Amino acid sequence: MSELRLMKGNEALAEATIRAGADAYFGYPITPQSEVIEYLMTQRPEKRTGMVVLQAESEIAAINMVYGAASTGKRAMTSSSSPGISLKLEGISYLAGAELPAVIVNVVRGGPGLGTIQPSQADYFQSVKGGGHGDYRLYVLAPASVQEMADFVDDAFEIAFKYRAPVLILSDGLIGQMMEKVILKDQKDRMPDEEIIERYGDWATTGKKGRERNIVTSLDLQPEKMEARVHRLLKKYEQMEKEDLRYEKIQCDDAQYLIVAYGSSARISQKAVELAREKGIKVGLLRPITLFPFPKQPLFELANQVKGILSVEMSTGQMVEDVKLAVDCKVPVAHFGRTGGIIHTPEEILEALEQKIIKNGRN
Repeated sequence: MSELRLMKGNEALAEATIRAGADAYFGYPITPQSEVIEYLMTQRPEKRTGMVVLQAESEIAAINMVYGAASTGKRAMTSSSSPGISLKLEGISYLAGAELPAVIVNVVRGGPGLGTIQPSQADYFQSVKGGGHGDYRLYVLAPASVQEMADFVDDAFEIAFKYRAPVLILSDGLIGQMMEKVILKDQKDRMPDEEIIERYGDWATTGKKGRERNIVTSLDLQPEKMEARVHRLLKKYEQMEKEDLRYEKIQCDDAQYLIVAYGSSARISQKAVELAREKGIKVGLLRPITLFPFPKQPLFELANQVKGILSVEMSTGQMVEDVKLAVDCKVPVAHFGRTGGIIHTPEEILEALEQKIIKNGRN
Protein backbone atom coordinates (compact mmCIF):
# COMPACT_ATOMS: atom_id res chain seq x y z
CA MET A 1 0.00 0.00 0.00
CA SER A 2 1.01 3.63 -0.44
CA GLU A 3 2.47 5.23 2.65
CA LEU A 4 3.87 8.51 3.94
CA ARG A 5 7.52 8.65 5.03
CA LEU A 6 10.24 11.16 5.80
CA MET A 7 13.12 10.22 3.50
CA LYS A 8 16.21 11.46 1.72
CA GLY A 9 15.81 11.97 -2.01
CA ASN A 10 18.20 9.13 -2.83
CA GLU A 11 16.41 6.77 -0.46
CA ALA A 12 13.00 7.71 -1.83
CA LEU A 13 14.21 6.97 -5.34
CA ALA A 14 15.57 3.60 -4.24
CA GLU A 15 12.35 2.59 -2.49
CA ALA A 16 10.33 3.77 -5.48
CA THR A 17 12.48 1.56 -7.72
CA ILE A 18 11.50 -1.53 -5.74
CA ARG A 19 7.84 -0.49 -5.76
CA ALA A 20 7.91 0.18 -9.52
CA GLY A 21 8.44 -3.54 -10.09
CA ALA A 22 12.03 -3.15 -11.22
CA ASP A 23 13.83 -6.38 -12.04
CA ALA A 24 17.42 -5.28 -11.52
CA TYR A 25 19.68 -2.51 -10.27
CA PHE A 26 23.38 -2.45 -11.09
CA GLY A 27 25.46 0.31 -9.57
CA TYR A 28 28.67 1.51 -8.02
CA PRO A 29 29.01 3.88 -5.04
CA ILE A 30 29.96 7.51 -5.60
CA THR A 31 29.07 10.58 -3.54
CA PRO A 32 26.45 12.12 -3.40
CA GLN A 33 24.31 9.19 -4.64
CA SER A 34 25.73 6.28 -2.65
CA GLU A 35 22.56 6.04 -0.55
CA VAL A 36 20.73 4.59 -3.56
CA ILE A 37 22.68 1.34 -3.61
CA GLU A 38 23.12 1.34 0.17
CA TYR A 39 19.36 1.56 0.71
CA LEU A 40 18.65 -1.13 -1.86
CA MET A 41 21.18 -3.47 -0.24
CA THR A 42 19.67 -3.00 3.23
CA GLN A 43 16.09 -3.51 1.99
CA ARG A 44 16.90 -6.94 0.49
CA PRO A 45 14.47 -6.52 -2.43
CA GLU A 46 15.31 -10.03 -3.64
CA LYS A 47 13.21 -11.24 -0.70
CA ARG A 48 10.45 -8.65 -1.27
CA THR A 49 9.99 -8.94 -5.02
CA GLY A 50 12.83 -11.01 -6.46
CA MET A 51 14.63 -7.89 -7.70
CA VAL A 52 18.37 -8.27 -8.28
CA VAL A 53 20.69 -5.67 -6.70
CA LEU A 54 24.38 -5.90 -7.52
CA GLN A 55 27.37 -3.68 -6.89
CA ALA A 56 29.42 -4.00 -10.06
CA GLU A 57 33.20 -3.72 -10.17
CA SER A 58 32.97 -0.38 -11.97
CA GLU A 59 30.55 2.07 -13.54
CA ILE A 60 31.42 0.63 -16.95
CA ALA A 61 30.50 -2.85 -15.81
CA ALA A 62 27.24 -1.58 -14.29
CA ILE A 63 25.93 0.05 -17.46
CA ASN A 64 26.76 -3.02 -19.53
CA MET A 65 24.92 -5.21 -17.02
CA VAL A 66 21.94 -2.88 -17.57
CA TYR A 67 22.33 -3.46 -21.33
CA GLY A 68 22.18 -7.21 -20.80
CA ALA A 69 19.14 -7.09 -18.53
CA ALA A 70 17.34 -4.57 -20.77
CA SER A 71 17.84 -6.80 -23.82
CA THR A 72 15.70 -9.45 -22.11
CA GLY A 73 12.88 -6.95 -21.60
CA LYS A 74 13.50 -6.48 -17.89
CA ARG A 75 13.14 -3.21 -15.98
CA ALA A 76 16.77 -2.36 -15.26
CA MET A 77 18.26 0.72 -13.60
CA THR A 78 21.62 2.18 -12.72
CA SER A 79 22.58 5.35 -10.88
CA SER A 80 25.73 7.37 -10.38
CA SER A 81 27.06 10.90 -10.07
CA SER A 82 28.77 13.04 -12.68
CA PRO A 83 32.20 11.35 -13.18
CA GLY A 84 30.51 7.94 -13.00
CA ILE A 85 27.98 8.93 -15.67
CA SER A 86 30.89 9.97 -17.91
CA LEU A 87 32.20 6.41 -17.65
CA LYS A 88 28.78 5.02 -18.55
CA LEU A 89 28.33 7.09 -21.70
CA GLU A 90 29.55 4.47 -24.17
CA GLY A 91 27.08 1.98 -22.73
CA ILE A 92 24.28 4.56 -22.76
CA SER A 93 24.96 5.19 -26.45
CA TYR A 94 24.79 1.43 -27.04
CA LEU A 95 21.42 1.27 -25.23
CA ALA A 96 20.06 4.05 -27.43
CA GLY A 97 21.44 2.48 -30.60
CA ALA A 98 20.04 -0.95 -29.77
CA GLU A 99 16.68 0.63 -28.82
CA LEU A 100 16.63 -0.77 -25.31
CA PRO A 101 14.56 0.61 -22.40
CA ALA A 102 16.51 1.46 -19.26
CA VAL A 103 16.57 4.07 -16.49
CA ILE A 104 19.73 5.96 -15.58
CA VAL A 105 19.94 8.32 -12.60
CA ASN A 106 22.51 11.12 -12.27
CA VAL A 107 22.77 12.86 -8.89
CA VAL A 108 24.97 15.67 -10.17
CA ARG A 109 28.06 16.96 -8.36
CA GLY A 110 30.40 19.78 -9.31
CA GLY A 111 33.17 19.38 -11.83
CA PRO A 112 34.96 19.19 -14.20
CA GLY A 113 37.10 16.23 -13.24
CA LEU A 114 36.71 14.96 -9.70
CA GLY A 115 35.54 18.45 -8.74
CA THR A 116 33.51 18.49 -5.55
CA ILE A 117 30.85 16.36 -3.89
CA GLN A 118 28.58 19.42 -3.60
CA PRO A 119 25.49 19.99 -5.82
CA SER A 120 25.75 21.21 -9.39
CA GLN A 121 23.73 21.40 -12.61
CA ALA A 122 26.72 21.46 -14.93
CA ASP A 123 25.83 18.12 -16.54
CA TYR A 124 23.02 19.69 -18.59
CA PHE A 125 24.90 19.56 -21.90
CA GLN A 126 25.96 15.96 -21.28
CA SER A 127 22.39 14.99 -20.45
CA VAL A 128 20.29 16.69 -23.14
CA LYS A 129 22.69 16.74 -26.10
CA GLY A 130 23.28 12.99 -26.13
CA GLY A 131 26.49 12.87 -24.13
CA GLY A 132 28.00 9.83 -25.78
CA HIS A 133 28.83 9.25 -29.44
CA GLY A 134 26.40 9.22 -32.33
CA ASP A 135 23.03 10.72 -33.20
CA TYR A 136 20.91 9.94 -30.15
CA ARG A 137 19.07 11.73 -27.35
CA LEU A 138 17.88 10.84 -23.88
CA TYR A 139 14.46 11.61 -22.47
CA VAL A 140 15.46 13.64 -19.40
CA LEU A 141 13.31 14.16 -16.29
CA ALA A 142 14.45 16.82 -13.78
CA PRO A 143 12.94 16.34 -10.30
CA ALA A 144 12.64 19.36 -8.00
CA SER A 145 11.62 17.55 -4.81
CA VAL A 146 11.98 14.29 -2.91
CA GLN A 147 8.42 13.45 -3.98
CA GLU A 148 9.40 13.77 -7.64
CA MET A 149 12.52 11.69 -7.03
CA ALA A 150 10.11 8.90 -6.10
CA ASP A 151 7.37 9.61 -8.64
CA PHE A 152 9.66 9.91 -11.64
CA VAL A 153 11.01 6.36 -11.27
CA ASP A 154 7.80 4.69 -12.42
CA ASP A 155 7.28 7.45 -15.00
CA ALA A 156 10.79 6.86 -16.35
CA PHE A 157 10.22 3.13 -16.77
CA GLU A 158 6.92 3.73 -18.56
CA ILE A 159 8.53 6.21 -20.96
CA ALA A 160 11.53 3.93 -21.50
CA PHE A 161 9.31 1.02 -22.54
CA LYS A 162 6.92 3.19 -24.55
CA TYR A 163 9.79 4.32 -26.79
CA ARG A 164 12.27 1.48 -26.24
CA ALA A 165 14.87 4.06 -25.24
CA PRO A 166 17.01 4.91 -22.22
CA VAL A 167 15.60 7.57 -19.89
CA LEU A 168 17.65 9.80 -17.58
CA ILE A 169 16.52 11.17 -14.22
CA LEU A 170 18.72 14.23 -13.71
CA SER A 171 18.87 15.18 -10.05
CA ASP A 172 21.63 16.83 -8.01
CA GLY A 173 23.35 16.49 -4.66
CA LEU A 174 20.93 18.89 -2.98
CA ILE A 175 17.77 16.96 -3.84
CA GLY A 176 19.48 13.61 -3.38
CA GLN A 177 20.58 14.44 0.17
CA MET A 178 17.67 16.56 1.44
CA MET A 179 14.86 15.04 3.51
CA GLU A 180 11.16 15.69 2.88
CA LYS A 181 7.86 13.94 3.34
CA VAL A 182 7.11 11.61 0.46
CA ILE A 183 4.08 9.51 -0.44
CA LEU A 184 5.26 6.17 -1.81
CA LYS A 185 3.14 4.36 -4.38
CA ASP A 186 1.73 0.87 -4.00
CA GLN A 187 3.97 -2.07 -4.85
CA LYS A 188 3.82 -3.21 -8.48
CA ASP A 189 4.50 -6.80 -9.47
CA ARG A 190 7.45 -7.60 -11.68
CA MET A 191 6.34 -8.53 -15.19
CA PRO A 192 6.78 -12.12 -16.38
CA ASP A 193 8.12 -12.74 -19.88
CA GLU A 194 4.63 -13.44 -21.23
CA GLU A 195 3.36 -10.02 -20.12
CA ILE A 196 6.45 -8.30 -21.53
CA ILE A 197 5.77 -9.83 -24.94
CA GLU A 198 2.04 -9.04 -24.74
CA ARG A 199 2.56 -5.37 -23.75
CA TYR A 200 5.68 -4.45 -25.67
CA GLY A 201 6.09 -6.97 -28.49
CA ASP A 202 8.57 -9.75 -29.06
CA TRP A 203 11.73 -7.65 -29.52
CA ALA A 204 13.27 -8.87 -26.26
CA THR A 205 15.45 -11.97 -25.98
CA THR A 206 13.02 -13.93 -23.83
CA GLY A 207 13.99 -17.31 -25.24
CA LYS A 208 13.31 -18.94 -28.58
CA LYS A 209 9.91 -20.46 -27.79
CA GLY A 210 9.30 -21.58 -31.38
CA ARG A 211 10.28 -18.29 -33.02
CA GLU A 212 13.34 -17.06 -34.83
CA ARG A 213 16.20 -16.03 -32.57
CA ASN A 214 16.48 -12.33 -31.82
CA ILE A 215 19.87 -10.62 -31.78
CA VAL A 216 19.88 -7.28 -29.95
CA THR A 217 22.64 -5.03 -31.26
CA SER A 218 23.42 -1.44 -32.20
CA LEU A 219 25.71 -2.56 -35.03
CA ASP A 220 24.72 -2.03 -38.68
CA LEU A 221 27.67 -2.23 -41.08
CA GLN A 222 25.48 -1.57 -44.12
CA PRO A 223 25.21 2.25 -44.42
CA GLU A 224 21.61 2.29 -45.64
CA LYS A 225 20.48 0.15 -42.71
CA MET A 226 22.38 2.31 -40.22
CA GLU A 227 20.84 5.46 -41.68
CA ALA A 228 17.38 3.91 -41.39
CA ARG A 229 18.08 3.09 -37.74
CA VAL A 230 19.14 6.68 -37.01
CA HIS A 231 16.03 8.03 -38.74
CA ARG A 232 13.88 5.65 -36.69
CA LEU A 233 15.44 7.04 -33.52
CA LEU A 234 14.81 10.59 -34.74
CA LYS A 235 11.10 9.83 -35.19
CA LYS A 236 10.97 8.64 -31.57
CA TYR A 237 12.47 11.88 -30.32
CA GLU A 238 9.98 13.89 -32.39
CA GLN A 239 7.17 11.83 -30.89
CA MET A 240 8.50 12.54 -27.38
CA GLU A 241 8.25 16.26 -28.10
CA LYS A 242 4.65 15.91 -29.26
CA GLU A 243 3.34 13.52 -26.61
CA ASP A 244 5.49 13.65 -23.48
CA LEU A 245 6.70 17.22 -22.97
CA ARG A 246 6.42 18.34 -19.33
CA TYR A 247 6.77 21.77 -17.75
CA GLU A 248 5.28 23.92 -14.99
CA LYS A 249 4.26 27.59 -15.18
CA ILE A 250 4.19 29.52 -11.90
CA GLN A 251 2.61 33.00 -11.74
CA CYS A 252 3.12 33.52 -15.47
CA ASP A 253 -0.35 34.87 -16.35
CA ASP A 254 0.53 38.52 -15.65
CA ALA A 255 4.33 38.21 -15.65
CA GLN A 256 6.38 41.02 -17.16
CA TYR A 257 9.66 39.20 -16.51
CA LEU A 258 10.42 35.48 -16.53
CA ILE A 259 12.80 33.18 -14.71
CA VAL A 260 13.58 29.79 -16.28
CA ALA A 261 15.03 27.18 -13.92
CA TYR A 262 14.86 23.43 -13.31
CA GLY A 263 15.44 21.08 -10.40
CA SER A 264 16.72 22.60 -7.16
CA SER A 265 17.30 25.96 -8.89
CA ALA A 266 13.57 26.10 -9.65
CA ARG A 267 12.74 25.67 -5.95
CA ILE A 268 14.99 28.58 -5.04
CA SER A 269 13.74 30.66 -7.97
CA GLN A 270 10.15 30.22 -6.83
CA LYS A 271 11.05 32.05 -3.61
CA ALA A 272 12.78 34.73 -5.70
CA VAL A 273 9.49 35.20 -7.59
CA GLU A 274 7.71 35.77 -4.27
CA LEU A 275 10.32 38.33 -3.18
CA ALA A 276 10.04 40.14 -6.51
CA ARG A 277 6.25 40.37 -6.30
CA GLU A 278 6.52 41.75 -2.77
CA LYS A 279 8.50 44.59 -4.37
CA GLY A 280 5.86 45.07 -7.04
CA ILE A 281 7.84 43.37 -9.83
CA LYS A 282 5.66 40.97 -11.80
CA VAL A 283 7.86 37.93 -12.28
CA GLY A 284 6.89 34.41 -13.35
CA LEU A 285 8.72 31.10 -13.36
CA LEU A 286 8.82 28.48 -16.10
CA ARG A 287 10.15 25.17 -14.80
CA PRO A 288 11.13 22.61 -17.44
CA ILE A 289 10.31 19.18 -16.01
CA THR A 290 11.62 17.46 -19.11
CA LEU A 291 14.94 18.94 -20.23
CA PHE A 292 14.61 16.88 -23.38
CA PRO A 293 12.10 17.43 -24.81
CA PHE A 294 12.61 21.09 -23.88
CA PRO A 295 9.55 23.39 -23.57
CA LYS A 296 10.44 25.49 -26.61
CA GLN A 297 6.93 26.45 -27.66
CA PRO A 298 5.75 27.60 -24.19
CA LEU A 299 8.89 29.74 -23.90
CA PHE A 300 8.35 31.18 -27.37
CA GLU A 301 4.80 32.14 -26.45
CA LEU A 302 5.86 33.73 -23.15
CA ALA A 303 8.46 35.75 -25.03
CA ASN A 304 5.55 37.63 -26.66
CA GLN A 305 4.44 38.71 -23.20
CA VAL A 306 7.53 39.40 -21.06
CA LYS A 307 10.25 42.03 -21.31
CA GLY A 308 13.18 39.77 -20.47
CA ILE A 309 14.19 36.30 -19.26
CA LEU A 310 16.74 35.13 -16.68
CA SER A 311 18.04 31.54 -16.88
CA VAL A 312 19.06 30.38 -13.40
CA GLU A 313 21.39 27.37 -13.17
CA MET A 314 24.10 25.96 -10.92
CA SER A 315 26.57 26.22 -13.79
CA THR A 316 28.39 28.82 -15.86
CA GLY A 317 25.52 28.70 -18.38
CA GLN A 318 24.24 25.71 -20.33
CA MET A 319 20.44 25.64 -20.39
CA VAL A 320 20.55 29.36 -21.23
CA GLU A 321 21.56 28.39 -24.79
CA ASP A 322 18.32 26.44 -25.25
CA VAL A 323 16.34 29.31 -23.74
CA LYS A 324 17.86 31.72 -26.28
CA LEU A 325 17.12 29.35 -29.15
CA ALA A 326 13.53 28.94 -27.98
CA VAL A 327 12.72 32.65 -27.77
CA ASP A 328 14.40 33.41 -31.10
CA CYS A 329 15.79 36.81 -30.07
CA LYS A 330 12.34 38.19 -29.18
CA VAL A 331 13.48 39.43 -25.75
CA PRO A 332 16.78 39.80 -23.86
CA VAL A 333 17.97 36.60 -22.18
CA ALA A 334 20.62 36.56 -19.44
CA HIS A 335 22.17 33.90 -17.24
CA PHE A 336 22.80 33.75 -13.51
CA GLY A 337 24.63 30.84 -11.95
CA ARG A 338 26.86 29.69 -9.13
CA THR A 339 29.46 26.94 -9.41
CA GLY A 340 31.84 24.95 -7.24
CA GLY A 341 28.98 23.55 -5.18
CA ILE A 342 27.71 26.97 -4.09
CA ILE A 343 23.90 27.18 -4.05
CA HIS A 344 22.42 30.53 -5.02
CA THR A 345 19.97 32.31 -2.72
CA PRO A 346 16.58 33.82 -3.66
CA GLU A 347 17.99 37.27 -2.89
CA GLU A 348 20.89 36.73 -5.29
CA ILE A 349 18.52 35.62 -8.04
CA LEU A 350 16.31 38.68 -7.58
CA GLU A 351 19.35 40.96 -7.63
CA ALA A 352 20.58 39.30 -10.83
CA LEU A 353 17.15 39.75 -12.42
CA GLU A 354 17.13 43.44 -11.53
CA GLN A 355 20.70 44.04 -12.73
CA LYS A 356 20.86 41.84 -15.82
CA ILE A 357 17.30 42.09 -17.16
CA ILE A 358 15.17 44.84 -15.67
CA LYS A 359 17.78 47.61 -15.92
CA ASN A 360 18.92 46.51 -19.37
CA GLY A 361 15.62 45.21 -20.76
CA ARG A 362 13.02 46.97 -22.86
CA ASN A 363 10.48 49.26 -21.14
